[in-house]
Amino acid sequence: MKNKGLRTVLSVGAALAVIYFGSSGSEGGRVTNTVLLLAVAAGLTVWYLTRPASGKPVS
Repeated sequence: MKNKGLRTVLSVGAALAVIYFGSSGSEGGRVTNTVLLLAVAAGLTVWYLTRPASGKPVS
């Protein structure tokens, strides 16, 4: 993927999805530190997985 803007949107969207589904739990809709940590991890994972190919052959 070459478009940095699309990578950003996908990463932020993944993080917001984790926060949305993590806050609809039994604690009255509060966002805990664990949910925030998982949201950051999801965003970074999507950012890493959608990076552009380096163009080098696989050895």
